[in-house]
Amino acid sequence: NQSGGGASAELSWGEARWRLRSEGTCIHGLWGFSELLMRRMSCTGFLRLLASPLRWSINAFPCTFVPGKWPLTQTLGQLETRTMTTLNQMHRKGKPKFPPPKLGPTFGNPQLKGVVLKTMIRKPKKPNSANRKCARVRLSNGKEVVCFIPGEGHNLQEHSIVLVEGGRTQDLPGVKLKIVRGKYDCAHVQKKK
Repeated sequence: NQSGGGASAELSWGEARWRLRSEGTCIHGLWGFSELLMRRMSCTGFLRLLASPLRWSINAFPCTFVPGKWPLTQTLGQLETRTMTTLNQMHRKGKPKFPPPKLGPTFGNPQLKGVVLKTMIRKPKKPNSANRKCARVRLSNGKEVVCFIPGEGHNLQEHSIVLVEGGRTQDLPGVKLKIVRGKYDCAHVQKKK
């Protein structure tokens, strides 16, 4: 499978790229690829080849192989357009920074304890018409939020201790928390007689 030329002579960077392109090397089949890597390319040349804008993508190349042609990739769309990061770019830009995960209304906790500051009545959004019972609560992390009180009737007043969990009320804008009934000072819903 060796072509002409001394096996000891090392291929230059441009010759290696041209050889890979002209032989129609398929990544899956590795025709001629191992010969280039093992016998004719130095380690540095191999790293430069991988970092080149040849845009290798193992998933992008099918196993279809035509001698003398570039691998048939038209059926799988365009070649991958991202190139590998060079060492200089990695040194210059440092570690990739990922955005912090978004915390929910309970700030990453399943429930939070809080103190009722005042009870209030909120009006729902347009198609609905009702009086929704809500409470302004100071949470244990110091934040003040408006919470919905589910169920009919409640015994909450100022300075009541409540447990708050996530769960928005669909027709109340800005109300993203609910008070847990039957915990701390908030009594269960009373059954109608």
